[in-house]
Amino acid sequence: MNIQTIKEHIGDVIKETNLQGIGERKVGKVRDIYVADDKITLVSTDRHSSFDRIIAHIPFKGEVLNQISAFWFENTKDIIQNHVISVPDPAVLIAKKCTVIPIECVVRGYITGVTGTSLWTHYKDGMRDFGNFTLPDGLKKNQKLDEPVFTPTTKSDEHDRPISPAEIVSEGILTKEATDELERVAKAVFKRGQEIALSKGLILVDTKYEFGMGEDGKLTLIDEVHTPDSSRYWKADTYQARFDASEEPEYFDKEFLRIWFKDNCDPYKDEILPEAPPDLVAELSRRYIEIYETITGLPFNHDFNTPILERITNNLKS
Repeated sequence: MNIQTIKEHIGDVIKETNLQGIGERKVGKVRDIYVADDKITLVSTDRHSSFDRIIAHIPFKGEVLNQISAFWFENTKDIIQNHVISVPDPAVLIAKKCTVIPIECVVRGYITGVTGTSLWTHYKDGMRDFGNFTLPDGLKKNQKLDEPVFTPTTKSDEHDRPISPAEIVSEGILTKEATDELERVAKAVFKRGQEIALSKGLILVDTKYEFGMGEDGKLTLIDEVHTPDSSRYWKADTYQARFDASEEPEYFDKEFLRIWFKDNCDPYKDEILPEAPPDLVAELSRRYIEIYETITGLPFNHDFNTPILERITNNLKS
């Protein structure tokens, strides 16, 4: 889809839903969740969250993220069962109910990052022993690790905190056996993701997973998988040359919209934010579509004949 088509449909977005007869609605940052007795309906909206608030609505973003997750759920189901029942609409996933494990399972294949919690920041400050793994001296920023590492955090509405596998056990969150299984499966799904991404010209750098326990008592992959919102991707063909030259890798960039808001307001304090520039919104939409097409190998198709909410309602009925 070209940028002109996106600009023509910049107002065709899912800001919110109020679907009837499919369960109690709960509103997340970017998804509306309908909880019924026997299943959950997840509707991916086009809300774009940053600075702990919604800063814009990006055309087609919900459809892109939902379909990328569906692709990865399908391509990892031989490793771990997942919560997918069906994908009746490009923006909708119907899922089995699971008991959510309160751990965010972060897996990293490269040493990178700039935040205070990033692997590179800790390493640069002298840390080598990370509890469940030790890194050697002499690593450079953005270098590939010999093996992916598991760096879980707690899941909290306030602030996630790093937690080691040993602490997961000592704090009584999971048994040692369950924690070991969580790490094993998370790494296996990540390695599969790296293999498939590399075949598409992308490097899956790091990601986060959520797991639950299914009604059958088995570990189940839930939420989203390897989307550009939950994962970091670099372009594979230029990585080595840029790394050798101590340059930053080429990556899927949505930061430019955040930067615009930081330059034009105080997004943490201002009660009302300015409207995001249409050109930036359209470009971000184009990038989401590009990474969808790269990962899945499929053209991105959107039904322009039916209003989005009407389409979702019709698809859920059928």
